[in-house]
Amino acid sequence: MAEEHIISSPLSNVFIPSHLNIYQFFCENFDQYGDKPAITDAHSGLTLTYKMLKQQIRQCGSALRRAGFKKGDIFAIYSPNHPQYPVLIFAVAAIGGIVSTINPLFTAEEVIQQMKLSSAKYLLAHSSNAANAIKVDKTLNLRGLYVFGEEKGVTSFDTLIQDDGAFFKPDATIDPINDVVMLPYSSGTTGIPKGSVMLTHYNLIANFAQLIHPDVKVFDSDAPVLALLPFFHIYGLVVILLAGLRVGAHLISYLRFEPEVFLQSIEKYKIKYAPLVPPLYVFLAKTPLVEKYDLSSLQETMCGAAPLDYDLSQTVRKRVGLSLVRQVYGMTELSPLSHMGKRSDKDKLGAIGIVVPNTKAKVVDIETGRSLPEHQRGELCIRGPQVMKGYLRNKEATDRTIDKDGWLHTGDIAYYDKDGYFYVVDRLKELIKYKGHQVAPAELEALLLTNPKVADVAVIGRPDDDAGELPMAFIVRSGEITKQEIIDFVKDNVNPQKYLRGGVEFLDIIPKSASGKILRNQLRKRIKESTSLHSKL
Repeated sequence: MAEEHIISSPLSNVFIPSHLNIYQFFCENFDQYGDKPAITDAHSGLTLTYKMLKQQIRQCGSALRRAGFKKGDIFAIYSPNHPQYPVLIFAVAAIGGIVSTINPLFTAEEVIQQMKLSSAKYLLAHSSNAANAIKVDKTLNLRGLYVFGEEKGVTSFDTLIQDDGAFFKPDATIDPINDVVMLPYSSGTTGIPKGSVMLTHYNLIANFAQLIHPDVKVFDSDAPVLALLPFFHIYGLVVILLAGLRVGAHLISYLRFEPEVFLQSIEKYKIKYAPLVPPLYVFLAKTPLVEKYDLSSLQETMCGAAPLDYDLSQTVRKRVGLSLVRQVYGMTELSPLSHMGKRSDKDKLGAIGIVVPNTKAKVVDIETGRSLPEHQRGELCIRGPQVMKGYLRNKEATDRTIDKDGWLHTGDIAYYDKDGYFYVVDRLKELIKYKGHQVAPAELEALLLTNPKVADVAVIGRPDDDAGELPMAFIVRSGEITKQEIIDFVKDNVNPQKYLRGGVEFLDIIPKSASGKILRNQLRKRIKESTSLHSKL
């Protein structure tokens, strides 16, 4: 029998309470935090203290119960970050409901599709997308439609917090281990979206407990936290919103990314912690605006959602004066984290970190499924209390993702070293197959970003009858550079199988999701349409 290579977390296990729902767990210290600011909108200055947050949760929960909302009902949020975002989440969770988060940039048709899939009957939108929300209501005949702010013909969310709170009563029958509380949408950036991910109260509490282990602690104080990443995305929802509120931090939230507001607010609020995604590191590395502001308060950043290049992280670290830059790893299906860098290890910046407490990981051969020893590349698999319950009403996708032994197959190609640090090479479905060789787009993207005349880049495989796929780069320029110069630059730095034989195309912007992932499907579609057009000429 082949030897099993399974890596357990080197950290001691943490206690994970299994008797509390997320309202009880994440809000239990709000009275203690009192008049301390909990969340501030960087654009308007609107601030909620912890005392106000606690009161509004009671009022909202009471109003929802009066309106007939009950355990098991699903409430969708279709809004950019807003100080009252957590009010609805905790009010719904406390009374046994489920929250489905929706990308605020979705069209009405996309919202309808997601709400049909989840069976959500209630919707909270934002004044900026209220017109779409009204279309959704007309199609689905919702039981309740609300909006942050004021919009003609739509009930303001503020009406819910005018309730006296008398009907608020946390549901005592909630089963934290088995009851679903969140339905974030699987991004589907590498294929067909799998739909809504079922996360339980226990999943979310477990992941928080894991990410505050002293050796990996996401925040080591209650200093201000940058809350730019969207709350509809699992990274922003758990690592920033839920974790930040639990520890009593002051969250600075943003409706949208505006360079000057982003930098100005770091200076104004003396933000110490900044969970980021790779495009924001590129911005910090290259924008001249950094010199205009005092960013000395910013000490720690962490990168999730997509791989962070080592050289890029070093550039930002030196330019901003950061004391700690860490890569973390996870996915929606993991609530979201399975790996984090240790606070003490500052020389492993190319890694995604070690396995978090109470968790096991292995790397398996793509063909045989056999677990692999250190420094051999294969698919990363995870087992732990943060693994999702499954995909809503999609048993086939669930069974493909979680095997009979409880291992979640991530679809990411990775390896680990002798110290138990893991390194993600690329997405399994994004690897370029050139004449039998596997070429990782992330490697070429990292190389190209070292060129000062390249502002942003995406690499994909261009279909080819002879070779299978040819590496091709889409480039956003920051200076004068030709396609041939880019091709030659790559040739000078890699082996022949990684040459840009598929060519180079210049773009004004690389299409990306809200969490910073490159939308390669859009680029493949662009190639397909271009090829189809040429074949007709």
